[in-house]
Amino acid sequence: MRIAVNTRFLQKDNLEGIGRFSFEILKRMVLKHPEVEFIFLFDRKFDASFLFAPNVKAYIVYPQARHPFLYYIWFQYRLKRKLKALKADVFLSPDGFLPLNVDIKKVAVIHDIAFEHYPKAIDWLSAIYYRYFFPKFAHQADAIVTVSNFSKADIVQKYQIPKSKITVIYNGVSDVFKPSLIQEKHQFKFEKPYFIYTGAIHPRKNILSLLKAFESFKAKHQLAHVLVLTGRKAWKNQELENYYQHMQYKADVIFTGKLPDDELVSLVTHATAAVYPSYFEGFGLPVIEAFACGTPVITSKNTAMEEISGGLAYLINPFNVFDLENALLKLANMQPDKEQQRKRIAFAQSYSWDAAADKLWETIQI
Repeated sequence: MRIAVNTRFLQKDNLEGIGRFSFEILKRMVLKHPEVEFIFLFDRKFDASFLFAPNVKAYIVYPQARHPFLYYIWFQYRLKRKLKALKADVFLSPDGFLPLNVDIKKVAVIHDIAFEHYPKAIDWLSAIYYRYFFPKFAHQADAIVTVSNFSKADIVQKYQIPKSKITVIYNGVSDVFKPSLIQEKHQFKFEKPYFIYTGAIHPRKNILSLLKAFESFKAKHQLAHVLVLTGRKAWKNQELENYYQHMQYKADVIFTGKLPDDELVSLVTHATAAVYPSYFEGFGLPVIEAFACGTPVITSKNTAMEEISGGLAYLINPFNVFDLENALLKLANMQPDKEQQRKRIAFAQSYSWDAAADKLWETIQI
């Protein structure tokens, strides 16, 4: 069997979301199935560490697919030709994008369809592209994988896809996420207690509300806490930047940029709480990663994070700044609870990349 894979999200030192899913799943499938030839299709130069075993062959298909016009060229023209030339049996797409009208089995991983609900959170051209093509991708896929029951229900309802066509495969937790005993393993040494947000700085992640809640928290309660935000700054953040520049407690807000995993784990472990107030997620991996470090979590209700957190997170209405502020206050005043910490760590261990890889493999075989 020859399985061709869209690996354009495998980028060295930049494994967010889909990239992390791709890395963890593909590495396991490749190693567990040496009898299968995997064809990795990149859209740029790639790091050799992504060629996990001798049964992987890699090709670069140009141009780089990082813009709607280039998405179209890459998937609907260049990729089609490559798949035909390679005579692959299956095409697996960890980001849900598919070449249309090709005579090959297609498995699409659609993590969420947030763009259907919040199109203004991305640039207008991408919103048009996604909302036009993703219904087509969903209907032409032979099988769809998504990462929560919340996301499955959304895809079924929005695109009128049969439930039987969609398999739910939860994300796992990478081995690096576990309680870090070394508080100074990171370059940032905070003498004050802190809350932490991990992930891209993007409008859908609701960082503006987090800044507003933190500003009010500091003004009303005069507590020593600072707010640490890790991750790259994505697009459409001007409103957030304007608010940040005029904050009274701006000095207590620290943007670290994207950090290596070992530094991130150390920071998350020793935080008062991890805060992930996103409006909409298909899964919400930072929630489970924080649990794996034993750290309390504040996150959003009525979305996938409520489903995956198993009743162990402090849930807030992401559209209510005062609700988020009250959660910060509650966690700031809460004494460490070793029993709850053990529960969080044990619960996170139920999310396994090995199990996810096995289930995806079964889906490919159907």
